[in-house]
Amino acid sequence: MQKDQILLPETGYYKANLHCHTTLSDGELTPEQTKKAYQGQGYSIVAFTDHRHYAWHKELDDENFLSLAALEVDLTQSGTDWPRLKTYHLNLFDTDPTQSREGLDLLPSFSYEDAAAMNRYIARMNALGFLVCYNHPYWSLQNYEDYKGLQGLFAMEIYNHGCELDGLYGFHPQSYDEMLRAGQRLFALSTDDNHDHSPIGTAENDSFGGFIQIAAESLTYPAVMSALKAGRFYWSMGPELKDVRVCDGTLSVDTSPVEKIYVIQEGRDCYKKLAEPSKALTHGEFPLTGREGWVRIEVRDQKGLYAGTNAYFLD
Repeated sequence: MQKDQILLPETGYYKANLHCHTTLSDGELTPEQTKKAYQGQGYSIVAFTDHRHYAWHKELDDENFLSLAALEVDLTQSGTDWPRLKTYHLNLFDTDPTQSREGLDLLPSFSYEDAAAMNRYIARMNALGFLVCYNHPYWSLQNYEDYKGLQGLFAMEIYNHGCELDGLYGFHPQSYDEMLRAGQRLFALSTDDNHDHSPIGTAENDSFGGFIQIAAESLTYPAVMSALKAGRFYWSMGPELKDVRVCDGTLSVDTSPVEKIYVIQEGRDCYKKLAEPSKALTHGEFPLTGREGWVRIEVRDQKGLYAGTNAYFLD
């Protein structure tokens, strides 16, 4: 991290859901219905990650909406007791869908226990032009031993709204920190993983709960992919991060009204600013020593909703 650096800009964001299922797999809405629903909630970008089904819905694109070509793949332990089986779920985001994907085998075909094969698979997907995201570790019944050695990941899901509704196992910042502390340099996503089995507007509907805000130069495929690769985005369940920068060795954070601002680090130390009862915060400043290793910002608002940044490395 440079001495003076804008980490997140004040304006210029596109709201995105990067985990979405439609009628092409096990979702209830068609891609067209999904676009309409998400545009109605202020979204500009949706990655269509239907299970084991690669698709690029470029027919949906216009000046206000961009569809990302993607799919979700899985690899599960052998056995019949599904509720107790561990599983890897990965989202693959195509960085250049103009390449032909016809005839390519994009699905993993090795045993769950073969960690070396998993990393070879991720490397092969990277070589084909896919960003690979590790999904919902808590729902997947996975722990540190399952994800500590993964290599080549673009990101992991720090929040998955569908999983949160399923069983309060959608938010797992500890997994992100553990992966960072194991030496991985990856980003964090907040997603919906929506299937819309319950109607939109009802309490159990799984749309519009987790998103990222992407600071792309324009709403075009190359610009959005460039921003994703560089980590120019933040994750959220609701709160906004309005400006994040380092100036003269001080980390400055501006947010929508929140009750807590935390600066989590590689070690145990944590900088924080807390609102007094019945009040709110919109700004925090934290002097950096250079010994933090990496830092990431996490905020919580009065509704108990979180937002945060990717990890920034001080080297």
